[in-house]
Formats: sequence, C-alpha cells, structure tokens
Amino acid sequence: MAQKRFIVEVEKAKEAEGERPSRGPVYRSLFAKDGFPPPVPGLDNCWDIFRRFGSECKYFLSRTSVQKYPKNPMLGHREIVDGKPGKYKWKTYEEVYDLVIKIGNSLRSCGYGEGVKCGIYGANCAEWIISMEAINAHGLYCVPLYDTLGAGAVEFIICHAEVSVSFVEEKKIPELLKTFPNTTKYLKTLVSFGKVTPEQKQEVEKFGLAIYSWDEFLQVGQNQSFDLPVKKKSDICTIMYTSGTTGDPKGVLISNESILTLLAGVKRLLESVKEELNDKDVYLSYLPLAHIFDRVIEELFIWHGASIGFWRGDVKLLIEDIGELKPTIFCAVPRVLDRVYTGLTQKVSAGGFLKQALFNFAYSYKLNNMKKGRKHEEASPLLDKIVFDKVKQGLGGHVRLILSGAAPLSPHVESYLKVVTCAHVIQGYGLTETCAGTFVSLPHEMDMVGTVGPPVPNVDVCLESVPDMGYDALGSTPRGEICVRGNTLFSGYYKRDDLTNEVLTDGWFHTGDVGEWQPDGSMKIIDRKKNIFKLSQGEYVAVENLENVYRQLSCIDSIWVYGNSFESFLVAVANPSKPVLERWAEENGIKIDFDSLCKDSRAKSYILGELTRIAKENKLKGYEFIKDVHLDPVPFDMERDLITPTYKMKRPQLLKYYKNVIDDMYKSGGKRSA
Repeated sequence: MAQKRFIVEVEKAKEAEGERPSRGPVYRSLFAKDGFPPPVPGLDNCWDIFRRFGSECKYFLSRTSVQKYPKNPMLGHREIVDGKPGKYKWKTYEEVYDLVIKIGNSLRSCGYGEGVKCGIYGANCAEWIISMEAINAHGLYCVPLYDTLGAGAVEFIICHAEVSVSFVEEKKIPELLKTFPNTTKYLKTLVSFGKVTPEQKQEVEKFGLAIYSWDEFLQVGQNQSFDLPVKKKSDICTIMYTSGTTGDPKGVLISNESILTLLAGVKRLLESVKEELNDKDVYLSYLPLAHIFDRVIEELFIWHGASIGFWRGDVKLLIEDIGELKPTIFCAVPRVLDRVYTGLTQKVSAGGFLKQALFNFAYSYKLNNMKKGRKHEEASPLLDKIVFDKVKQGLGGHVRLILSGAAPLSPHVESYLKVVTCAHVIQGYGLTETCAGTFVSLPHEMDMVGTVGPPVPNVDVCLESVPDMGYDALGSTPRGEICVRGNTLFSGYYKRDDLTNEVLTDGWFHTGDVGEWQPDGSMKIIDRKKNIFKLSQGEYVAVENLENVYRQLSCIDSIWVYGNSFESFLVAVANPSKPVLERWAEENGIKIDFDSLCKDSRAKSYILGELTRIAKENKLKGYEFIKDVHLDPVPFDMERDLITPTYKMKRPQLLKYYKNVIDDMYKSGGKRSA
C-alpha cells in the first residue's frame, strides 16, 4: 500500500551558498495543492468577522437562511445562585453587538480613535471580547496585558507600547495601580470590567487619570454616534507581547490580514477533513485571550456564529465547567491534558481487578484497530458504549475535537486520549509570529502521534540546515530549522527592527525550532536551535531533543536537563508523576507521603533507572545519559518564574533557582547514578 503524503513540493531544494546554509524543498499542504484559500469577500479586517453577526442583523432577519444568527447565543458565563454555580447564562450576538457599539462610542467620546493603543488586562470573560470588538471597530490597537506575568511585565508593556487607555478586570485593578507612577506618563483612562471602589477612584485621580466602572463607561458616549473608520487588511490589529524565555517581552505586530489568512486556512483544513464548524458549535474559553492561540480560535467561532462559554477561572473546577457547558471543540495545553490523563488513569487503577482488566482489554483492542487504519468511531463502537462512554460524558458528552498546542504533548498521553475520549485528539504548532496556526495533525492518522502534522493550507514551509548541530535539511531524513512563509506572518517587532531583521530573511520567518519531516509529510519538533551546549570533553548536547526523549516516560511529568562546559556529564531536575510514583512505592512496600518520596533515595534510583532505560532504548550516546536527578514534587511554575505562560522552560531562571541542587549533584560526581 502506497504511503500517504499530505504535502506537495512547490520549490526545489537549495545547496549551501557562502554563509547561507543549505535549504530543503519548500512544501505546502496537500489541501492547498491548487492554491491557498482566496480572501473571503466582505472580510477585510477583524471587525468584519463579528460585524456579519452584528450590524447586519436586521438585514439577516429578512433572509431565512441566516435568520437564526442574531439570536444565537454568543457569550456565556455561569450564574452563581446561593453561592453555587448554576447554568450558563448567554448574551446573543445581537445583544453583544449593542454593547460593543456603546463601548466604542464611549472610547471615541474620550478622544481615543484610530492607532491609539488600548490595553486589556484580565482573565477571559464576556467584557474582554466586547472590549476587543469595540477596539477592532474603531481601528485602535488591541494590546493584551499578560494576566499571568504580573505587574513587572504589565508595566513594561504599557510603557513600551505607550498604552493610553486600558480595560481591566476588577480584581486586577490593585495590580495595575502598582505600576503607578511609571505608567501614568502614557495611561490616561482605566475602565473596570466590574466595579470601582471610592479608594481606587481617589488613587487614580490623584495621578490625573480617569477611571470608570463598566456600567459607567457604557453611558459615557450614549448621546453620541461615530462613523467607523475604513480599516485595511494591512492595518495592525493587535500588538501581542510574547513572554520569551530571556529578556524583555517582544511586541509582535499582527495585522488584520494575518488573522484573516489564518482563519481561511483553518476553514479549508476543517472542511477537507469533514470537521467543519457550524453555528451550533460550543467552545470553552479558558486559555488566555492574551495569547494568539486562544484569540484566533475565538475569532474562528465568532466567524461561524458559534457560542463561547467562559470558565470560572479555577483549574480545579475546569472539568465541572466542561460538564455544564458541553463544548464540541476543546483546546488545551499539554499540562491540562496531562491532568485529564492522570485523573483517568487514577480512576482506572482504583476500580478493582475486573474493571481494570476490562478497561485494559478495551483500550488495547480499540488502539490496535485504530492503528490498522479504522476511524475511531468505527474501531470498537460496542466498547465505546460499555467502557469509554463515561470518559466521554466526563467531558460533557459532545466533544468531537481536542486540539493541543503551545508545547509538546507526550505521545503516550496523546494515544491514550485518542482512544478513551471518543474524540479526535490532534496537536498543533505555531508561534505568535506565525499567528498561531502553522502545522496541525489530522484526524484518523495514528502515524501522526508525536508529531504536529503537516502545514495548515495557508503557508509554505521549508527546513534550513543547522551545521553546528549536525542537522541536514538535504539528508535522507531531512532535519533543520523550521522556516515559514506566507500572509499569516507578523509585521515585525514593535520598535525593534533589529530583532525583526534577525528572524525575517527574504520573506522567510526563522522559528528557531528544529524539525524533522516524516514520510507522510507531518513535522516532528525535535530540538531548539539555541539550546545547545558543550560538555568538558568537547561533545555538543542538543538539550531539547534529549528532554523530548526523557519526557516519554510516564513516571515523570516534566524534566529539565542541564550540563555545562566545565563538567563531563548531564544532570536533571524532574517533576515525578504523583500517581505513578505512589503506585511504585505501594508495590515496593514504601509507605510515605509524596513529598518524602521525592527525597527518598530508593525513589531517586527508580527514576534514574527509568531514565537510563529510555536512553538505551533510544540509542542515546553515553554522554547524553543523565547521571543524577533531583526530584521536585512541585511542578515547574510561573509563580517561581521557571516557565513562560505557554509552558516553555526559562533555562537561566531554572539554573538560578536550582543552583544549589545542581552544585550538589556535580559535587557527588554522579555517584548516586545507577
């Protein structure tokens, strides 16, 4: 049987020339073999995406084919009744449109128009989207202020972007006030998503600023009406600051065209795999709207007249919110899916011998059928009803597509969820600079597990050799830095032409990620270009590649590998999987709590043995083996500044935080190793 291939070649490879390394062939999606999706008539900017279901509502009402849209539920939140969460309460597209017009008129009444930088600071909620749409309508620049990065980054972004007016979540007002007086050079108006206390009003006015509650601001422009400016595709829609693993955040300029191109490509992709969206789809909004991943997904849902329900803001209550909302599409970062996986495996383990045996049989049977090429709904329909339906109902019962992005999802978690959720589980890859969507794996393709799939049908992609790291884009297995070209690309870094020129060459954006083409045309992320160091014996170590290998182990949730040019071997800090380590302890008669277990030499020997085993299985070189490991029961987190909001590791900060631990491991000379 011929190998499926989901990409087509559009340009030949280029040999190395001068200082420029060789470049592999240029490919695009098979679904774009006859060209990229054309621009959608009538869509010239992000305001048009929403306007179709807003200002044209009265027009739609006279057209039977689209009569339902104005009354469609658009934005929903859970009502709290007697201290308990109730059903979702919805605002329709028509109701949201009326609020957007009022907020827009108020912005203009305060003197804020085209090109003005408008911040939004807070967790996802209906007011976030309403503010964003008002900003879109009047041609302001939307500047999300990172809810997850604290006041330090918020202050930097306000000053760097010169933010004049900002919407802010009620409970975040104290955080914003901490940036005073440095930010008051630029900030002139604040609008709370909720209420404002007299003390806050007094504090703000002391610096000559105005502050409004949400209800007050809705009334500011009530007797005025403003024409909307003409907005072009090339106009900047948002300045989205990326956290970065080092240095100050970078302001990524994203145009209307980038977002519209991305949406057209995703629409083509979903139609090509028979998973197109419609106005009955429901999405749970919990990933930060301040990130491009969630922003474009929500734009996609708005484009289709679908519904967006907001979570309550507590990850422990996420599954409960899912159960109430019953979403059809669920987007996640690996950490959330790891939690789902851990919860499910714990329930199975606690279910007794017969239940475990039935589950394991059903899982193996369905997985084998899926690997043979059967669609997940046809792989074992009877076992789906008997065994896996409880899992499906736990996610609300309607989820048909689970998309993971922002970081690599472990292959064993991906395979497991593909089987037990009765939904498509796919991985995507993209950066803020590529407007989020660059690659995505396809439904029913089990060979794509562990990859991010082929390109989305709106970009060209090639690999560029990285000679220093031994990656050859022209090799029999092509490996190299992933480079992207197309209209989804950003328009540059705000006020940083130097950084823009570093990553953009001849229309190609250099991602810094190292990928490997698979035979079917999907991409596997294997390394990070700059994460390379030399050991004392002169051997180079590509650390992200190693972490990807070690992360395959089910006994660890996360791992940071470290080495330097003064030492001859590698050490690591790992976050063990609590259920797996506790199960191992029980089997070995060790009766201590999890924190104590992480300090126990027997547990350390067990984890080190597993690390050695997986290293041998993957034929790693001797110097790539981990010789000592520290087990931290507390996951790497943003509170300690160890990871970015998209869960990328901050290596300098990790080294600073664990310096004493690292020093101790090197002093012991790896003697505790297996």
